[in-house]
Amino acid sequence: MRVNRLRRRLTLLYCAASVASGVVLLLIITLLSRSLPPADAPAPEGVSVEPGHLPDSLPVDLKTYRSDILLLPGVALAIMAVLSLAVGWLIAGRILRPVRTMTGRLRQISGRNVHERLAMAGPRDELKDLADTVDELLGRLETALDGHKRFVANAAHELRTPLTVEHALLEEPLVAPDATVERYRANFESLIAVNRARGRLLESLLTLAGSEHGRGRAEPIDLAGLAEQAVRDRAAELDRHGLRVKAMIRPATLSGDPALIGRLVANLCDNAVHYNVPGGVVEVSTRRAADQALLVVSNTGPVVPPEEVDRLFEPFQRMRRVADDHHGLGLSIVRAIAVAHGAVLTAHAHPEGGLTVESSFPAIS
Repeated sequence: MRVNRLRRRLTLLYCAASVASGVVLLLIITLLSRSLPPADAPAPEGVSVEPGHLPDSLPVDLKTYRSDILLLPGVALAIMAVLSLAVGWLIAGRILRPVRTMTGRLRQISGRNVHERLAMAGPRDELKDLADTVDELLGRLETALDGHKRFVANAAHELRTPLTVEHALLEEPLVAPDATVERYRANFESLIAVNRARGRLLESLLTLAGSEHGRGRAEPIDLAGLAEQAVRDRAAELDRHGLRVKAMIRPATLSGDPALIGRLVANLCDNAVHYNVPGGVVEVSTRRAADQALLVVSNTGPVVPPEEVDRLFEPFQRMRRVADDHHGLGLSIVRAIAVAHGAVLTAHAHPEGGLTVESSFPAIS
């Protein structure tokens, strides 16, 4: 097991440290022993020495000197090496016990019980911090999995609706014995409209997936130019709904993917137009504030409960259905593009109705 492998490595590390300390100690003893006089050195003047005996008056160092002075420390070092292996094994096992516990719990966590946590108790230390970090990661993973499940379920529902409509349009002329050419033509036109709506849905899903994956090429982008173009492209629709536009567009340059940033601006403008009231107002402004390039889009419209604002940025979420080809993906795409470009996205509802969405991008000169 990998834990046992780590335990052996820690044990060997402790043992090596102990043995290395002992070796250093032996080296010190060896160096000190070399400074002592040899055993056959002449006795100091005035001291008689009988062969094989050392008088009590000789210095202590000389009395304790022996040719095998390193034997006993060497034996002690060998014993200490064995003891350090045993003690190191116990210490390493005690230190790695929480790791084994975390490993066992993590092996039991799967997609069905991702809500479970390690919840390691004990004092705050490196292992406790590691367990808490893993719990935070599991929390983010649980949120992502729940969002993925909701997304798949909502996408399946949105795709099933046009299939049901198409089946009904195809079946109607077949069960009607008196179906005319005009009836077939009308049904074919409806089928084409449904097919186009489904194509737009698939395109939005692909855009959302690509935006969440990350941005492509990075180029200098002028938010002012994109905002002016978006307003011009929607001039006819604005007139058809009797909406007034208040544009306060100033230069603001950022670095990013032109196609994705253009889609973000277009989606915000579309949202402001579609979720409005007859004779309402759409406000679009761009400017540079300090080191940020700001895009602000506001609109009048139905009252949005403040607690519902964040939900509108989730896929397939909307306050009401405006048309069959609006699937509640516009603001979720906006959020994905903003995240991919390191932008801060904020939104708040107006008490009298409508919404303001501000995108703050890192600006460049």
